[in-house]
Amino acid sequence: MDPILSIIDEALAKKSLSDAAASKLAVGNYALIKNMRSARSDDKRYSFQALERLADVLGLECYFGPPRETGTVSTMDLDGAEFANIPLYDATLAAGSGANNAAEAVISHLAFRRDWLTRIGVSASNSVLARAQGDSMNPCIHDGDLVLIDRSKTEAPVRARSEHSRRPPPIYALLQDGQARIKRIERPEPGLVMLMSDNPAFSPEVLTGSKIESLNIIGRVMWWGHTTRD
Repeated sequence: MDPILSIIDEALAKKSLSDAAASKLAVGNYALIKNMRSARSDDKRYSFQALERLADVLGLECYFGPPRETGTVSTMDLDGAEFANIPLYDATLAAGSGANNAAEAVISHLAFRRDWLTRIGVSASNSVLARAQGDSMNPCIHDGDLVLIDRSKTEAPVRARSEHSRRPPPIYALLQDGQARIKRIERPEPGLVMLMSDNPAFSPEVLTGSKIESLNIIGRVMWWGHTTRD
């Protein structure tokens, strides 16, 4: 069996997702994985961009490049030219109605490769980590997941969505009436903001007028990591 499809099947089973559901979340249509399965064994050609999006949905890493370094990483390298220590705040971002973080303190740091941060367009000095809370952003972001926030991106651009667009709106960390939240933000026109969840059980929230004024974007969520629990 195709090793890529084997990994996809295992991840689908863990997340209880069908081929169609995962494909829809990744690229906006239901046929991505179906087409991968139906391709002839001697003509397996996958779009790397589509695989990247599918990996995000399934909580997998999608990597193509030089061989990774193996072995023990010296702690002397973890705060210098190769690695940046990103602060983890004692704060939660509710993927739902909102979380109240009265006092935010740095409780730890995680090391990220600087070249990887550069590749995704993030400056280490603008980056912070926090945890998601709730299930409204399932299956992409789970309760307890770490999220990497780029605090330099504090505005969601006004962008009319094309009827042919399959790409979901970006995810932001935000404050609304003092409550910390995490949502996709779409601004189809000035004076209109839509807060959207990935979980279909949660309806989009439409903000206009004073409700928009109460919205404060902390930054754009650029990465998230799932926490494994028994």
